[in-house]
Amino acid sequence: MSKQICVIGGGRWGENHIRTLHEMGNLGAVVDLNAPRLRELKTKYGMETFTDLDEAIARGYDGYVVATSAETHYAIGKKLLALGLPTLIEKPMTLHMEESRELVEIAERTGANFMVAHILLFHPAINKIKELIDSGAVGEIYYMYSTRIKFGVVRTEENVFESFAPHDLATLNYFAGCPADSMVLHQGYFLQKDICDYVLAYLEYPNNVKAHIQVSWLHPFKEQRVVVVGSRGMLWFDDAGDKQVRFSGKTVDFSTVTKSGDLPRMVDAEAEIVPVDYSQLPLERELRYFVAHTDCKPEYSTGADGYALVKALAESRRA
Repeated sequence: MSKQICVIGGGRWGENHIRTLHEMGNLGAVVDLNAPRLRELKTKYGMETFTDLDEAIARGYDGYVVATSAETHYAIGKKLLALGLPTLIEKPMTLHMEESRELVEIAERTGANFMVAHILLFHPAINKIKELIDSGAVGEIYYMYSTRIKFGVVRTEENVFESFAPHDLATLNYFAGCPADSMVLHQGYFLQKDICDYVLAYLEYPNNVKAHIQVSWLHPFKEQRVVVVGSRGMLWFDDAGDKQVRFSGKTVDFSTVTKSGDLPRMVDAEAEIVPVDYSQLPLERELRYFVAHTDCKPEYSTGADGYALVKALAESRRA
């Protein structure tokens, strides 16, 4: 029998999880306080429903997805992880750094397999870039950058870094294989006194890898681009453009420098489109990964990765 997953939260994004798990054959149950909403979902998807989380836990599902509002993630996650249950929590993991750290510590103590949903880490193009990095295609990484800029939507309760940058931070950490050692933010406040509209963040990773993130909701055109530059070549992906991953073997040859005044040779190369399999949407890839790791430790998008993101965002508020 296929593994059965219980989704906690039947709202808009929760239903995306519910529908996808249903299509995968892995939907076991849904928990929500709204009884009429549960009846609606049961009619559409035919799974078990509960208004009480403890009753759902007692049924012993193979894993639990927390897709409730962010302020409830800590309490629900704490209950599940304390019991050692495989758990996937939607981002943000929690609203406070201390709570996120506690959830990681609980999972380590109980041995719970713990993931945080950063969906961009399951985007086929991002996975392909990571595959190429790990294969050595770009050689030693020199620097990376990510841009997420457009006109709107301007928030009044969170700044542009909190709103846009979690995706970019998660992606660069994924490529580097670890969180950044340091991050310095340059912020611009134009529309509102205490909420920045533009941020340029400088990051440093181990092995002298440099990176920056640019985010803005006050920009004349939309751009969502990620670039990786290394000793053997360069990779880039434009998610707001043609959505193609490209690789070029552009590099610099210093073997031509034989005497003072000689210049290194710039080795140019045509960009090649890298084939990417888009047959599965990122959410399906994420949920399939979670289902496969309910009985073993996930390698990425872990609770520790989620904590690193919450910690970075907390530090950005103090910058």
